[in-house]
Amino acid sequence: MKKALTFLCFISLSIISLYGQNINEQTKRREALEKEIQFLNNQLSNTSKQHKNSTKELELIRRQISNRKTLILQITNEIEAIEKNIRQKQNQVNKLKSDLDNLKKNYEHLIYNSYKYRDKTIWILYILASKDFEQGYKRWNYLKRFSISLKESALVIKEKNKKLESEILELNTLKERSLKMREGRESEYRSLASEEKRARDIVQRLSRQERQFRQQITDKRREVERLNREIERLIAQAAKAQQKDDYKNREIDIVLSGKFENNRGKLPWPVRQGVIIEKFGQHNHPVFPNIKLPFNNGVNISTTLNAPVMAIFDGEVKQVLVMPGYNQCVLIQHGNYYTFYTKMDKIFVKSGDIVKTGDTIGILTESEGNSVLHFQLWQGTTKQNPEIWLSK
Repeated sequence: MKKALTFLCFISLSIISLYGQNINEQTKRREALEKEIQFLNNQLSNTSKQHKNSTKELELIRRQISNRKTLILQITNEIEAIEKNIRQKQNQVNKLKSDLDNLKKNYEHLIYNSYKYRDKTIWILYILASKDFEQGYKRWNYLKRFSISLKESALVIKEKNKKLESEILELNTLKERSLKMREGRESEYRSLASEEKRARDIVQRLSRQERQFRQQITDKRREVERLNREIERLIAQAAKAQQKDDYKNREIDIVLSGKFENNRGKLPWPVRQGVIIEKFGQHNHPVFPNIKLPFNNGVNISTTLNAPVMAIFDGEVKQVLVMPGYNQCVLIQHGNYYTFYTKMDKIFVKSGDIVKTGDTIGILTESEGNSVLHFQLWQGTTKQNPEIWLSK
């Protein structure tokens, strides 16, 4: 019986511990979302001052809306985890109260008997009235255990009371936290409604400029096609040169490629702070859904004004070039992998330089109050989705 109770207690504590871990994980994810939302607020503030009602402002707001919806879901999950913990704590409090009531009843019975036979003479006579020595010893031992039990019961009641007070305090803390989370969720709902209205207003204003946007998209498509052709040419050239290397160099490249591939999903971002405002792949125009944008071979990361750009892994600078619409660009080789960084105003490296992870390779140019990095990642001549490779 005792082993069964110990096992049940262990299981109960394990469940509480898991709930606690779950709440902590939920909290970390929520804080990360809140941090990104705050960063987007700053980006939107800078963009709105100089280019109000622009497609970039719309992209930032839509990213903000997406994050806000995820945050609301995250808060809801956190509330549910807290509520589970509250129910578990409440059950534990009820169990402690029940145990304490039983202990107090037993203690009252012990106290009553102790008071009833408080005259030590009665105890001595009780022992002396024994039929033989063995019975007398048993009676003496019983009275001794009775006295010890009285003291132990008092200590157990005291400890149970202390434990109950602690559990009730934790329970009240969880209830307060749940209430604050619910209030926070209501605030997020209000912010979401405001942002969705702002996005609709921008779309309404921008929709009157379809002719202008169609021309911009045509120009943009030419720029993207020109950039893609140049990148493909450079990477094909680098891959061909790599095949001509001697055996030793090929071995070095294989080792380096392996290291790069092992960091899939862990690679540092090429900027210290940023949010992806245009993802990898084919997308429609943010205002005119019937118009397809040029295929994005990488990701566009909105970051702070004139932010430094950093190499995401050890490698060799293969090319520094200037492209229309993309300013100064840098191609870095990491064995069989390549990373491409664009839209820089200043460059601190040259072709042939060896760079380490985190080395600053340039400074981004200004773009509507902040800066945007267009970043690509290739495995050989196959383009990759950088989001899969960068740390979350």
